[in-house]
Amino acid sequence: MNALIISDNITKNTIGFADRDLRASLLHTCTPFKIFVLDKNDRGNTNKAILCVYLHWEEIGEVDEDYAPIHTYQVCRVMEQNQNNWLYTNWILTEGAQRVYIELKFTLRDCNSLPGGVGTCKETFNMVLKENRYIKVDTIAADESFTELDLGDRVMKLNTEVRDLGPLTHKGFYLAFQDLGACIALVSVRVFYKRCPFLVKSLAEFPDTIPGSEASQLVEVVGHCVNNSLPLYEPPRMHCSTEGEWLVPIGKCVCKPGYEEISGACQVCKVGFYRSLLESPGCSKCPPHSVARQTGATVCTCEDGYYKIESDPSNMACTRPPSAPRNAISNVNETSVFLEWSIPLETGGRKDIRYNILCRQVLPEGRGLDECGPNVRFLPRRVALSNTSVMVADLQSHTNYSFLLEAVNGVSELAKDHPKQYVSLNVTTNQAVSVVRKGHTGKSSIALSWAEPDRPNGIILEYEIKYFEKEQDSSYTIIKSKDTEMVVEGLKPSSVYIFQVRARTSAGYGAFSRRFEFQTSPYLAITLALVLLAVVAGFLLSGRRCGYSKAKQDPEEEKMHFHNVKFPGVRTYIDPLTYEDPNQAVHEFAQEIDVSSISIERIIGAGEFGEVCCGPLRLPGKREIQVAIKTLKVGYTEQQRRDFLWEASIMGQFNHPNIIRLEGVVTKSKPVMIITEYMENGSLDTFLKKNDGQFTVIQLVGMLRGIASGMRYLSDMGYVHRDLAARNILVNGNLVCKVSDFGLSRVLEDDPEAAYTTRGGKIPIRWTAPEAIAYRKFTSASDVWSYGIVMWEVMSYGERPYWEMSNQDVIKAVEESYRLPGPMDCPEALYHLMMDCWQHERTNRPKFDEIVCLLDKLIRNPSSLKKLVNSSHRYEGKSGSAFTLICIAVLLFRTSFQTKQQL
Repeated sequence: MNALIISDNITKNTIGFADRDLRASLLHTCTPFKIFVLDKNDRGNTNKAILCVYLHWEEIGEVDEDYAPIHTYQVCRVMEQNQNNWLYTNWILTEGAQRVYIELKFTLRDCNSLPGGVGTCKETFNMVLKENRYIKVDTIAADESFTELDLGDRVMKLNTEVRDLGPLTHKGFYLAFQDLGACIALVSVRVFYKRCPFLVKSLAEFPDTIPGSEASQLVEVVGHCVNNSLPLYEPPRMHCSTEGEWLVPIGKCVCKPGYEEISGACQVCKVGFYRSLLESPGCSKCPPHSVARQTGATVCTCEDGYYKIESDPSNMACTRPPSAPRNAISNVNETSVFLEWSIPLETGGRKDIRYNILCRQVLPEGRGLDECGPNVRFLPRRVALSNTSVMVADLQSHTNYSFLLEAVNGVSELAKDHPKQYVSLNVTTNQAVSVVRKGHTGKSSIALSWAEPDRPNGIILEYEIKYFEKEQDSSYTIIKSKDTEMVVEGLKPSSVYIFQVRARTSAGYGAFSRRFEFQTSPYLAITLALVLLAVVAGFLLSGRRCGYSKAKQDPEEEKMHFHNVKFPGVRTYIDPLTYEDPNQAVHEFAQEIDVSSISIERIIGAGEFGEVCCGPLRLPGKREIQVAIKTLKVGYTEQQRRDFLWEASIMGQFNHPNIIRLEGVVTKSKPVMIITEYMENGSLDTFLKKNDGQFTVIQLVGMLRGIASGMRYLSDMGYVHRDLAARNILVNGNLVCKVSDFGLSRVLEDDPEAAYTTRGGKIPIRWTAPEAIAYRKFTSASDVWSYGIVMWEVMSYGERPYWEMSNQDVIKAVEESYRLPGPMDCPEALYHLMMDCWQHERTNRPKFDEIVCLLDKLIRNPSSLKKLVNSSHRYEGKSGSAFTLICIAVLLFRTSFQTKQQL
């Protein structure tokens, strides 16, 4: 605040008196006077002003109690008429101010206290301003006046009035006071303006600023960043009010990179610390594997062997390339290879891991390696894989390949000196059968023979013969043979058929041979042949392989059996119960093993009939293998012995990589044993619970694909499992899943859609289709329902279906269209397949071959598994929320369902 002080009564509180004598330049009627310019911080500057007396104003000089001079200007000509007495200043500079304030201190005598005969008396006076002309500012009146008595006591009643002038348009002005007949003493005249003083705030400097002319006006002032600081987002601004106050701060300054604010000043970052961003609150310690060796660092440099890319945030640790992938495995299928691996043990500190595949073909006779040609396809791609699996297709048959799997991350390209880390896999594709020959040809049969491939990839386990009528390749039939010849029967006379053959080894299936065309003999209409054919069909349907009498069949089932009869040459399952002597079935389908070839090393579990052990099996001429051994407990009855060996009679008929393999039985000594292949990881439900969340989606889908493939094989043989559940799936060391436990299984006869009525016994409610629960009728379609439950168990890592709901609650909920919700993080495609498996109408459920086909497509296209089940389809409850689940179930039971609830 600047002030122009007119009066000596406050000179003891001011500084900077004027030294120049101005009398020489003034009229004789003017008296020199001292003018002071002050601000809020009491910093004084001298200005010039002269107070002139005109017409009877008198200057009175006195001293106060401290002997300091006091000057007042007085006029009291109340005894005379027509008074017009003036007191005025010379030119007062405004110094840029557009609004100034006038503070007056004065005393005024009460007219009533004056003696009689007064010519004129007033208790006011006028204040006048002149810029280019005189303008009356205001009439000044006293709040308190004094009397003659007051004068006797020397009590001076001082009045203070303040007026503001503006907006001023000139560089200065004159100020004058007009007395029209008052008794007045002017003690002090103070002229000043307000301003916002110099300020430093938030590292920004704001200069002295004069406010605007209007009372509500704010003057915006842009600050200047000081002390190694920079504007944050925008330059700092403040607003100066007419009261001389700083208001409405906008923006601020912050210390520039390499500095931090401490006690209102920017100080340099110490060694080992850095600050790279203006938004950062202060200097930070260098992240792991980086260092700052000088003060004022804006970034930290990486240690040797560690790197950063431009997109890495400054507070991220320096990283390095990953180690090689782990646990790489391969699965050969014809001329395709499915490769799968685990993430590296050392990720280098990054999450952006990708995988590259290098494919090389092994040249014959040790001539080295050659890059795989452009015809080899990688699904989804060869480089920058985010998944830990890839399908390699269109390889050459019976060819050795070497695959190098490399893990890379964002800094691998920067690590030129870092040796690349690979894991290698050597794979041999299966050789195709080259030539298929035609032998004897009949009206409805063709004899085929072929040569074993010259260089099979392991021991040939069996052959598959695929055939179909020419121009009708959309519908084909596959039959199997363990020999290199086969008579294909049930063909149409005078018809051309296409035949293809492929071999299967322990490494998988080889490619089908090229197509061979053969024609049946001409048709002769012999009625006897039709009659014989009908008799044979009737015999097959009513013979000892049925497993139940004709009286128990529905008429519709008899029709289905008749129209879907399987002719000789198509392998079907034979129920051991159709044998009059069950021992005969055991010895027909299971190999007898000498007990001396088996060593029991340890007990791994307990079964219904006795203990389950493991140990080595040493057969003459074969390598030693680890096997599982089921034993029959001591003191068994003959019926228990038959029931125990009955499962072996079933298993011995199966030969598939996803069905538990029977090695043989021990029946000629005690204890009686069933010998099967050893599965290192045990049952699937226990294995998943132990490894909760440890597998990729592709790995889980691979497990499901193996189970579906095994069930397709059983369905093709006309066989129903009846107890398909994760507890009855075994897992080996390569994560291959195999269907086991055929204790509840029954024959399905020849028609895959025919139903079987059980003879009683316990039913696994949570895994069983509604029609099987209600009517005890089991089909391949009921196995498909159970497979959907197994899918849910796999994707939820062994969670118990329907949690703690009772069996009766489950039965009622399923009948009222309740279905299990999608497991956490379950791909939408898999959940849709589960819902298809749980269709109430069994004819609407998919077949196992359709399920295998769909899963193969998902494996070849992993991106289709990225979309997860919508949260509205998922219930978050776990086994610990049993009470809540039961409440939900009860609510469902009490609700009348208008449409099927799709969860």
